[in-house]
Amino acid sequence: MSEKTPKSDGGVTQESIFGTDEEAERRRTPPAERARRAFDFYVATPFRVAWSDWRTRIGGAGVLFYLLMGTVGVVLVPPPQINEGPYYLKPFVDWSMPLGTDNLGQGIFKALVHSTPAMMKMALAGIVFSVGVAVLVGMIAGYKGGVIDTILMTMADVFITLPGLPLIIVLAAIFSPKEPFIVGTIIAIDQWPGLARMLRSQVLALRDEDFVEAARSIGLSTPTIVGQELVPKVAPFVLISAAGAAVAVIFQSVALYFIGVLPFSSLNWGVMMQLAYRQGNAVAAPGRAGHWLLFPLLAISGVSFSLILFSQGLDRVFNPRLLARHSETVPEDEQEDAGGL
Repeated sequence: MSEKTPKSDGGVTQESIFGTDEEAERRRTPPAERARRAFDFYVATPFRVAWSDWRTRIGGAGVLFYLLMGTVGVVLVPPPQINEGPYYLKPFVDWSMPLGTDNLGQGIFKALVHSTPAMMKMALAGIVFSVGVAVLVGMIAGYKGGVIDTILMTMADVFITLPGLPLIIVLAAIFSPKEPFIVGTIIAIDQWPGLARMLRSQVLALRDEDFVEAARSIGLSTPTIVGQELVPKVAPFVLISAAGAAVAVIFQSVALYFIGVLPFSSLNWGVMMQLAYRQGNAVAAPGRAGHWLLFPLLAISGVSFSLILFSQGLDRVFNPRLLARHSETVPEDEQEDAGGL
C-alpha cells in the first residue's frame, strides 16, 4: 500500500484523491465480481474449511439430525397416544413402534420426537443468555478497564459466589416456569460469570496489540473495535463455550425435571426419564421398563457429543491462514504463504 504525501503547494497527490491502490482496484472491479468474491470469502470458503475437518462433518450431521427431529419430525410423526400398543412393548419387536412402549402403551419413539423441541428451546435460550451476557460484560470490562472493569467484574464475582443449583431451584420454585425458553434462561443464570472472566483475560492480552492500536489511531469507536477487531479473535473460544453452555443447560434441565423440581406441561427427555423411574420402576425392573429410561439417555448423550464435536471442528473456520489457503479468490502467492499450515 502506497503512502499518502502532501504536495508542496498544499494540495494532495492524485493517490490521496482517488484512494489507495487497493481502493482503486476495488472500484474498478465489477459489482458481480465483488459479490462473487464476497460470497467465496464469507460463505463458501468457511464451509470448505469446516467440511475438511471430520469433527465438523460428524458433529454437524448429529446437530442437523436433532434439529430436523425437533422441526420436521414433529410434523411427520404423530404424537403418542394412550393404548396405541401393548404395555411395556420391547424395542425392535413391532416396527410401527420401533423403540417399544411405556406403561400406558404409548410409543417411546414418538415421545422422543415430540420431546425434542422443548430441549432445543431450552438449549437455545441458555446459549443466548449465558454467552450473550458473558461476551458483553467480559469484553467491555477487558477493553475499557478502570472503574468499568471493577464494577462489571464485581458483579460477576457476586454471581460466582452464589450457589448455582440452590439458586436455580429457588427461582424455579418462585416462578414455576413451564415455557422452555424461560426454563433455559433460569438454568443459564449462573453460567455467564465464569465465561465473562475468561473473555476479560483474553481481551486484556489483545487490547495492546498493534491492530487494536491502529484501530484506535484512526478514530474507530469502542463498539466497532470490539465488534470488528476483538470478537473475531475470541470467536473460537466463544463458540466452544456456547456448545458447553447448551450441553450444561440440557444436563441440568433433565436433572431438575427428573427429580421433580421443575413443573411440566409437555414432554421432554427429563420428564420421560422421571416417568420411567417413578411409574415404570425402570431402575429396579430394567428388564420390563429399562428401554423407557435408556432411549432418553441415549438422546441426551447424542446431542451433547454432536454439539461438542461440531464446535471443536468450527474452530478452524476462524483461522485466517486456513481461509486464505482454501479460498478461490485469494491470490496464489498468498495461498502458498499459508500452505505451510
